[in-house]
Amino acid sequence: MRIALAVPVALLLLHERYLAALILFFVAGVSDGLDGYLAKRFNWRSRLGSVLDPIGDKLLLVATYLALGWTGFIPLWLVVAVLARDIVVLGGALAFHFLIGRYEMAPSLVSKVNTFAQIVLVLAVVVSLAGAALPEWFINAIMSVVFVTTLWSGGDYVWTWGRRAWQARARSHHE
Repeated sequence: MRIALAVPVALLLLHERYLAALILFFVAGVSDGLDGYLAKRFNWRSRLGSVLDPIGDKLLLVATYLALGWTGFIPLWLVVAVLARDIVVLGGALAFHFLIGRYEMAPSLVSKVNTFAQIVLVLAVVVSLAGAALPEWFINAIMSVVFVTTLWSGGDYVWTWGRRAWQARARSHHE
């Protein structure tokens, strides 16, 4: 559902329909929570689900960040940082898959914190745009947290998966 809602949420933001965008973003969040609950409760896990779930999250966040960046409500430097991190992660995952082998997508704690901070920033900005203005210092503080956790999680990803790739290559040369 998050994949399907990414474009409508972005379009609503671009057309200044902030309350409707907020409602759809909320629906996407509820669907994510329900999906996670059902998967854990009934042990409904699959390789496809483990790939589609983070893709849905990322598409929704990227579309939202692009829309809010385009309209100037999130600074361009932050949008670039978030996108660059996602491109590095995706590029690294593809490189690992094609050069090393299968991998399990398991986000690190810092990556989860980063995603949470990104969501909080979107909610804070859109809630403010929808009429319940939050203090500027609060939104700026969240932007700082998003920037720091974006850099940290990107660096953590490169370090962790780079090390795993190095170890896998070393093992394959010794066999």
